[in-house]
Amino acid sequence: MKQLKDIATVIRSKNSGPYELTFDVIFNDKGTYEKFCQAHIFTKATIARLYNISEDQVISVLEFHPAMALKATIVRPWSSGAIGERDVYGAQQHGPLMELPISEWD
Repeated sequence: MKQLKDIATVIRSKNSGPYELTFDVIFNDKGTYEKFCQAHIFTKATIARLYNISEDQVISVLEFHPAMALKATIVRPWSSGAIGERDVYGAQQHGPLMELPISEWD
């Protein structure tokens, strides 16, 4: 079974302020992007499951057609720079997204 990392060009995470994390998934061709969007894989439920959080902690999930990109924003488990927080920039949180199974591409 393919994973998101096999079909997306860019998968990244970053801070969206000190209390939120944003994930970007960018495709390099319109056909793949549209097929992925039509499959309705990238949802609040999917993000919640991947990050072991409740759906109400997923602030938004959206498609941005001009960039052939999807974006999800969640509440950070710890604020950026808090004691015990290990990724002050939020740049190392996209791992679970990379391994998202994509059965439609088999």
